Order: sequence, then C-alpha cells, then structure tokens
Amino acid sequence: MQEQGDKSAVKKKVVVLSGAGMSAESGIKTFRDDDGLWEGHDVMDVASPEGWQANAKLVLNFYNQRRRQLLTVSPNLGHQALVKLESDYDVAIVTQNVDDLHERAGSSNVIHLHGELLKAQSTIQPSLVYPCNRDISLGDNCEQGSQLRPAIVWFGEEVPLLDQAIEEVISADIIIVVGTSMKVYPAAGLTSFAQDRTKIIYIDPKPSINEVLAQAHELQVIEKTAVNGLPNLVESLVVGQ
Repeated sequence: MQEQGDKSAVKKKVVVLSGAGMSAESGIKTFRDDDGLWEGHDVMDVASPEGWQANAKLVLNFYNQRRRQLLTVSPNLGHQALVKLESDYDVAIVTQNVDDLHERAGSSNVIHLHGELLKAQSTIQPSLVYPCNRDISLGDNCEQGSQLRPAIVWFGEEVPLLDQAIEEVISADIIIVVGTSMKVYPAAGLTSFAQDRTKIIYIDPKPSINEVLAQAHELQVIEKTAVNGLPNLVESLVVGQ
C-alpha cells in the first residue's frame, strides 16, 4: 500500500525546453550577432567539422573564450525557479544551451542537445569525454593520443541525445518553452511529439507563435523573460498541484 503523502508515483511530468535567451539573463552572450556572425566569425568557421579541419586553433580559441566567460557567471532566478518544480513534479530540462547553469542551480535531469562547454571529447572516439574547465590547446590529447575538441554538437553533426529528448516530450503532461523561438531544427520539431493532452506554456517577451504551438490544444503565452516569468509560473504550478 502506498503511504499517505508519498506522491512519487503520481507526479506529473514537466518538460522544459530552454534556449539562449535563458542564459542571456545571466550574462552569457548568445553568440549570434545581428549580421549572423558568431563573435565576428562565420558560423561555419567555428561550429562545423569543416571549420575544425580548416583552422582548429581558431575553433579552440573561440570556445576557450566562451568557457572562460561561463565560469564568471551564475544561474539566474529563472534557473533557480525550475529547481523548485522538482519537489512536486517529475522535471526534465531539454536545453539547447551548452552552459551548465541549469545544473549549477540544482536541476537534476538536464539533457544538452548541443553538447556541453565544460566537457572535451576525443576527435577520433566521440565516446571519450572528459570534464574540462580550462582552455583546450593544440597538443592536448585524449588517452588514445588524438587531439581533444570541445564536446559541442556542430552544424552537420548528428544530435546524439535527440531521441532521448523526444521520449521526454512524448511523456510530458506540461511543456514549458522558455528562452527560445523554437525555430532552429531539430530542436524546433520537439513540440510536435507532444501528446494531444499536453499543456504548452510559452515564455517569451516577444513571442512568435509557430504553427506547431498554435495547434496545441492548450497554449498559454507569458510575454515575459525567463527571470520575470518563470518564478511566478512555478509558484502557480506548485500551489495548484
């Protein structure tokens, strides 16, 4: 018999789809400028296998700068609010962000679709992944003797955790979309896997409702940033549980 007060077996599933706008409020640059350049670089020069082959030193320096900046910032109120959901809900965070701010805030189930900035991987064996909170230089090798690279999913590479993210979305009772326009694929297609019963909550100061979201049976739009919108939303979800 289930003991009174034990809600672990009946917790509703909340899946959070987070993007660059969430980290931007902690001071993380969103990389892409208005002209489409990433910190002055063409995206394919610093975020593709071809760019790596052409100029590995440039790519390493680009991500070394991103990593140094990450170590100077902290989770914001939006990150912290999501942690509180875990007391009453089964929470999974599917993020396009490569930072560790969700984890630092205390979230326990985070899926990084685009990789992790604080990890390095072997160039010949992608399964060889190492913690990395320092610069990566040419000559830094894995245990098999090959050059280390950022553990980032570059354009043109498969997204290894996409199937896991899809499974989370399929099982969701509530989906919260925050800090992302959901226009970049494959992440943009995730909401299409939601069951008909799923409630979708879209938090964005300037929301652009795409066709998938507009067809949801129950769509709630909160025209605020993550920092301003998530704390109150989480409070209402916990109280209403």
